[in-house]
Amino acid sequence: MATTPAPPAAPPKPTWDPQRPQVPFPWLRPTIRIRLTLLYGGMFLIAGILLLSIIYLLAAQAINTGNQPLFKIVGGDRISVSSEQCPAVDADSSVNVPLTDFNAAIANCIDDQRRAALDALLSRSLLALLGLAVIAFAFGYAMAGRVLAPLGRITRTARAVAGSDLSRRIELDGPDDELKELADTFDDMLERLQRAFTAQQRFVGNASHELRTPLAINRTLLEVHLSDPNAPAELQQLGKTLLATNERSEQLVEGLLLLARSDNQIVERKPVDLAEVASQAVDQVHAEADAKKVEIRGERAPAVVQGNGVLLERIALNLVQNAVRYNVQGPGGWVEVTTELQQGQAVLVVTNTGPVVPAYEIDNIFEPFRRLRTERTGSDKGVGLGLSIVRSVARAHGGHIAAQPREGGGLVMRVTLPV
Repeated sequence: MATTPAPPAAPPKPTWDPQRPQVPFPWLRPTIRIRLTLLYGGMFLIAGILLLSIIYLLAAQAINTGNQPLFKIVGGDRISVSSEQCPAVDADSSVNVPLTDFNAAIANCIDDQRRAALDALLSRSLLALLGLAVIAFAFGYAMAGRVLAPLGRITRTARAVAGSDLSRRIELDGPDDELKELADTFDDMLERLQRAFTAQQRFVGNASHELRTPLAINRTLLEVHLSDPNAPAELQQLGKTLLATNERSEQLVEGLLLLARSDNQIVERKPVDLAEVASQAVDQVHAEADAKKVEIRGERAPAVVQGNGVLLERIALNLVQNAVRYNVQGPGGWVEVTTELQQGQAVLVVTNTGPVVPAYEIDNIFEPFRRLRTERTGSDKGVGLGLSIVRSVARAHGGHIAAQPREGGGLVMRVTLPV
């Protein structure tokens, strides 16, 4: 009886850690905490030594001032007392003064002189402390700027990356501390993001070609068969149905590719007038609006923004198309398209009549393949990507879109873009 071979043993686990090498003595690593501790501890020590030295010199000067003799014994035929600091014991005024009062006057003069010396010491010490505080704040500000300079470099790089420049790197040099570790981690993250972004661009380009080609071939074959006048009526009807399905698939592919491209920041920006973009969108939808008896109106003031003209035109076209398609049945419907500048921002507003939209369904209309009261693409009005593309393009330009139910039915769509 054949024996079943034993499964291969699992490979042994590595005994070494493939991560970054560990420092033999971690407490010797020049971390930011240790450097700041040494820096500010040294600053406090130096400031204390300076302050102590200044106070010592001022105290020595005050003691020297306080040791001046209060009176002098003047010789001659008669021994008399002369004093500049204590007029009460002067020879002219102390001849007939009792000895007790004379001693009390001397004690008062000593107290006054001591008080004057202490007041002078206090005022000069306060001035010295104030000057030392100004120097300490200035030195601390300069040293803090020097310590935090790597953070400013990281911030500038992150701001450049936010503008779609994924090729930027920090490449921070200096001691192996927390800031360098943060910068190296950020560089690794940027490297991975750049690879993912490049792979996404390559995939979108390949998918654009691979998906469009068979759909274009199918459309051509169907149009050729439909142009045959001898084809049976059943085949004519089937061909028209397949052609409509193929057209819907082409729209879906174009919408998905545009949505994938517009999710990224716009690198190449040019001046684009929203009024001109909106007018072009209105011209393209006029035929459909006339067929549905929907009036398109509105004043469009110049509003120039920096962006991609093709994508901005898609914003206006999708909004106007939705406003026409989801409108009231029969005459009486209208769409108002306006552009203007408000508080330094360009605003495109598309307002339309139509069915009443509940406020709780506003957020759902921006999701892909979602419509009012239906979640999947079961309508002949589009593929369910129009408003998703609008929101994505607006975000790529640094703006946003907001929807609000209109009283009486319909929506008010407001797109705000920075100029």
